[in-house]
Amino acid sequence: MAWEYEPRTFVLEVGADGCPTLAFTPDFYLPEHDLYVEITTLDQRLVTRKNRKVRLLRHRHPEVRVRLLYQRDYLQLLVKYGLEAPSQQADAGPVVRATASEATGLLGLAEQVRSPAQRPTSAA
Repeated sequence: MAWEYEPRTFVLEVGADGCPTLAFTPDFYLPEHDLYVEITTLDQRLVTRKNRKVRLLRHRHPEVRVRLLYQRDYLQLLVKYGLEAPSQQADAGPVVRATASEATGLLGLAEQVRSPAQRPTSAA
């Protein structure tokens, strides 16, 4: 299957002249899950603005599924899939390592993160 993604821009607000004044273009689209993904990791000052845009997108286009991933989510994914040492995400919270069969780890991240009481203890 060839990777094809044409970025889609959603108009969120329109001015009095009918021209768009606010729009949103998500970072990724997962066609198998019909899900748009927006990642906010580089500049945490933009989190409030992106949260607002995602809320507006959900209000104006309820048929569109979108997921906003924060820096802590990104760091948890790096640790979960063995791409980063756990010490790199000290503030991100507990993470459960994924198995090879967890193809939808990104989509089910919130459900797969366990509280400290649920994590298995290591025999170190």
